[in-house]
Amino acid sequence: MSALRDALGNLSEDVFFDLLESEDAYLLVLDVPGVTADSLTLTVEDGRISIEAHREKDPDEDYRYLEENRSLFLDVELPLPADAVETESEATVERGVLELTLPKLSSGGETTIDVVDEDAG
Repeated sequence: MSALRDALGNLSEDVFFDLLESEDAYLLVLDVPGVTADSLTLTVEDGRISIEAHREKDPDEDYRYLEENRSLFLDVELPLPADAVETESEATVERGVLELTLPKLSSGGETTIDVVDEDAG
């Protein structure tokens, strides 16, 4: 998981995120203001998380841009934690906040193995 934490730490200062962990999953919360599910592409495969997001802005036709400081185009690839299950990942985006849940591999609990004594007749 430290590889994911390191990769997130190397993102631009303009990218705000939280990374949380429970016994069962990781939760990546990423601010993507102005982004909707339609303007977001998110894939989790081959040990990588790929996020492409862009803000769609349509200024009133009476206005034109003199300066634009609120542009958003995010294109990042992040390593998947080694104990995460990529096929069961879930994501939501609401009010400009992306939440990606990465379930952990089930530890399955303790398994008892019966040992047969071959010497016992």
